[in-house]
Amino acid sequence: MSLTLAQARIIIDTALEKARADGAQPLAVVVLDAGAHPVACVREDGASLFRFDIAKAKASGALGMGADTRVIAARAASNPAFFQSVVAVTGGQLALSPGGVLIREMEGAVIGAVGISGDTGDCDEACAIAGILAAGLAHGDVK
Repeated sequence: MSLTLAQARIIIDTALEKARADGAQPLAVVVLDAGAHPVACVREDGASLFRFDIAKAKASGALGMGADTRVIAARAASNPAFFQSVVAVTGGQLALSPGGVLIREMEGAVIGAVGISGDTGDCDEACAIAGILAAGLAHGDVK
């Protein structure tokens, strides 16, 4: 199974609905397929300049490291030199903040990732998870 445009649009629409309901700051949302190719993305009016780039780095970092960015950030706290090296060698394709979440089909295979930036990492992540679930998909780290 591959991630469809229809699923990506549900993820984005639901994430933004949750953000507005929660009073979040303007967001950028990027949905990537398993190969880190963009499926869909949006940047809300008022989202600051780098929000799209940060959202994309969260999604691609989650895919590249095989874990949600919350987990990666925790790992980076105990091994900062390694993760600074990863950020450098990938040209900044890893953001060490919650909001990058793996997208899984219901059978467990990773089919993409969503990255959100604009509010706190906790808020960004909660919006991403709401979108994934609304699309009938699962989320979480590769085991």
